[in-house]
Amino acid sequence: MSQRDAPAEPVLRVRDLVKHFPVRARGLVRRRIGDVHAVCGVSFDLYADETLGLVGESGSGKTTTARTVLNLERATTGSVGYRGRELTGLSRRQMRPLREQLQIVFQDPYASLDPRMTVHDIVAEPLRIHDRYDLAGRADVRELLRLVGLNPEHGNRFAHEFSGGQRQRIGIARALALRPEVIVLDEPVSALDVSIQAGVLNLLMDLQSELGLSFLFVAHDLSVMRHVAHRVAVMYLGRIVELAPTRQLFAHPAHPYTQALISAIPLPDPRKERARRRITVEGEVPSPINPPSGCRFRTRCPKFATELSETEREACVERTPELTDRGTGAPVACHYAQPLELL
Repeated sequence: MSQRDAPAEPVLRVRDLVKHFPVRARGLVRRRIGDVHAVCGVSFDLYADETLGLVGESGSGKTTTARTVLNLERATTGSVGYRGRELTGLSRRQMRPLREQLQIVFQDPYASLDPRMTVHDIVAEPLRIHDRYDLAGRADVRELLRLVGLNPEHGNRFAHEFSGGQRQRIGIARALALRPEVIVLDEPVSALDVSIQAGVLNLLMDLQSELGLSFLFVAHDLSVMRHVAHRVAVMYLGRIVELAPTRQLFAHPAHPYTQALISAIPLPDPRKERARRRITVEGEVPSPINPPSGCRFRTRCPKFATELSETEREACVERTPELTDRGTGAPVACHYAQPLELL
């Protein structure tokens, strides 16, 4: 971790998580003809009061990882532990008491809110489900709305009467209703205007500091991660290819994919922008139904195409690189990782 010392035990421990979706043939007999390899052997720890970012292109598996961690999607194999308790394999009924500690904020702040319910009822719904509304529920909802920067007097309004940023604040209030310890944030600002994003991100950081929350933050925008995350896990085609403290990741990225993502971030200084080194990735992301052998990034890797010898390329084709520390100070899944200074 970057800004703090890691405690002895993580709040959330994920090991070798795999999620495959079956692909079935069209027609009357829908036999299974393959699998979508959405998540393949993902491992990480989330500590108390920490924000761990999951970042990558669309289709990299980051949202599926987050949903599988919460048992909203059933893991194919692997282990997810919360405070030492195994979550994989638990039924919906067994998960219900744990939902109080594990919540989620969805990407679309409008689609995730019931348009037939008032804001008060939306925020109060988790309290009612868990039989915690009767005693002081109305006061709790008013306090939650105040906590996320909304007027408690507007609880009788409907979601469509609020702006996008305000609707996301309503979603955050709902996630906070049961006072959870871990919140998964699934692209919480990607649907918002840039001018609104900063306010929501600052709110999340303030809430984390005030309430002692741990965030698993899913995003495709590395600039957002730089602002909010303590550590960042970069995903590509279902695997984590680099996991590092945020400051180190941006100062000296080691994986070619991470380097390409960071080099695409524009710099505010025009002279630095013109003089900087550019690393580009060409081609399309391979199909997760039939991913490449060995290193999954090799089909788009600029280093594989221009810098490696034939023998070195064979290693990339034949051997899957493990996520280990190869002298970079943080684990990276590349046979020939080399930290670079890009920003």
